Amino acid sequence: MKEIPNCMFHSRELACKTPYGAAPAGEVIEFSTYPRRERGTEHITLWIERDGCEAVAYPMRWYGLCGARDRYCVSFTPAEPGLYWYYFTMDTAGGPRVVSRGDGGRSGIKDTRGDKYQLSVYVPQYRPPGWFGEGITYNIFPDRFCRDKLPVQPEAEGVAPRVLHENWDDLPVYKPDEHGEILNNDFFGGTLRGVIEKLDYLESLRVRTLYFNPIFQAYSNHRYDTGDYKKIDPQLGDEEDFRMLCSEAEKRGMRVILDGVFNHTGYDSRYFNARGRYDSVGAHQSQDSPYYSWFDFQKWPDKYGSWWGIYTLPQVREDDASYIDYIIENEDSVIRRWLRLGASGWRLDVADELPDAFIRRLNAAAKREKPDALIVGEVWEDASNKIAYSERRTYFQGGELDSVMNYPLREAILGFLGGGTAEHFAERMETVRENYPRAVFYNLMNIIGTHDTPRALTILGVSDEEWKMDRDGRAHYTLPPDRLESAKRRLKLAAVIQFTMPGSPTIYYGDEAGKQGFEDPFNRGTYPWGAEDAELLEFYRTLCEQRDRSETLNRGELRFLACEGALLQYERCYGQSRIVVLVNRGHTTARAPIDALYAADILSPVEFDMHGDQGVIASVPPETAYVLRCFGTL
Repeated sequence: MKEIPNCMFHSRELACKTPYGAAPAGEVIEFSTYPRRERGTEHITLWIERDGCEAVAYPMRWYGLCGARDRYCVSFTPAEPGLYWYYFTMDTAGGPRVVSRGDGGRSGIKDTRGDKYQLSVYVPQYRPPGWFGEGITYNIFPDRFCRDKLPVQPEAEGVAPRVLHENWDDLPVYKPDEHGEILNNDFFGGTLRGVIEKLDYLESLRVRTLYFNPIFQAYSNHRYDTGDYKKIDPQLGDEEDFRMLCSEAEKRGMRVILDGVFNHTGYDSRYFNARGRYDSVGAHQSQDSPYYSWFDFQKWPDKYGSWWGIYTLPQVREDDASYIDYIIENEDSVIRRWLRLGASGWRLDVADELPDAFIRRLNAAAKREKPDALIVGEVWEDASNKIAYSERRTYFQGGELDSVMNYPLREAILGFLGGGTAEHFAERMETVRENYPRAVFYNLMNIIGTHDTPRALTILGVSDEEWKMDRDGRAHYTLPPDRLESAKRRLKLAAVIQFTMPGSPTIYYGDEAGKQGFEDPFNRGTYPWGAEDAELLEFYRTLCEQRDRSETLNRGELRFLACEGALLQYERCYGQSRIVVLVNRGHTTARAPIDALYAADILSPVEFDMHGDQGVIASVPPETAYVLRCFGTL
């Protein structure tokens, strides 16, 4: 029997709302409310409004008593996918009241309406490919991961002279040139063949997906200013190297995801060609260019829309027919071409700046080419209710995104380890779980670091004052030994949470080896081959092995337990298997009662027997995490 909540309504309790969280269109949703008997409730009405529409009233019927509470029920069947909002009104002996969303999904009874509850409704037929969320992902910044030879100046159409680092351990160039511009044109010479040489290393980490930051020809080392969508950057290799990489990865059970930058191209590109380096007629050169209609010129040729006003990143018009054909629809379109050559999916850069219609067409084309192709979006907020440029996005309603980068998880992890409460962490994650379709929640790209963020080890170790250092100071900074050890302990806690939550734990290259660094470009240093932090790397290997082999961590249900202060507690259950995760970020030992006869940590030799007739009482030392396989119940 469903347990009756200790409040009038709780959106996360099955006694109040079934099914849990997001629901498919056409499925009946049951709502139940439980006002206290002494309120003298006469009528309760459920109000539901589809996003942007008027609220519709659904009178609730009295269904008897549940202890000291009345029970009122009503069903609702959403006909169409979309974002819905709901709340309740009630007539009581004390007058009319409004029941709105309170803390943690609980109800708040007020005289006026407060926050509404969210209901996400999606297309029932849409199923994102599940292979991604059940495997470990490794994020490679191509120029800085591994090279198989010393870099040389590429002799290829469109390629400008580059600053080349012979020394793999150099600091990336970070100072502006004589014109005050940071060019990002220094290269360390990472290659696709270099990645192939390290596939055995990646296999030792049980990696199942390789996510590459852009690999296409571009002016800059980050390659987010695409020069030619249909050519591998010559510094990285060529199309044959890409085919070989995908083939060798597949032999090891790995897939490849590429970074698609479709909101803008490069100033130096085949399409814009502002510096005339390409053997093409670019939009900056002529209004008769086949690419002219791609760009938003206010006054040709030098006044045009660009990403965040950066002139080297001219924005494209994603509704332009010829651009859509080139990127998506054509038989040899960018999306289809690279899937055909071996890729398994795309990560969409700045997805909130791509129109929903564009993403839908892109996803459909990818699925036509490869039915289990994955489309991941870069979205930094809750993607279920994201508003971008005054428009509500429809990412998860069906046929758009299969996954997003889980920045809310990253923020919750770092916030908790930085002094936040376990209660706040649980609330952040429960909100995401409630708002996302289950298949998406279990398919998220779970990150704690990316090329856009400071290194996790640095964040977890620096003081508030050190964040205020000038750029020169940040460029050369490394954590002192005492704080490095503390930061490593915290990074291990972060990784345990990352690897035990639903979704694909995603390692930003070098985090597992102890890389440090503030913002770009200091977070994009080279992988420290031969100088890895051996202890940290061994911990990651153990964690990766346990995650890879555990159906419970890959597929199990998530339930938060008694989270309080510095002690985070949750469990993952799959069939008869149960794993309890305990993370103590505090400076004193924490004790956690567990309903089990015996529990053993899967990361260490630690184990716990029954404590009298109280079950297991786990003692968790300061800055320690246990991932306990539990046996039996009281």
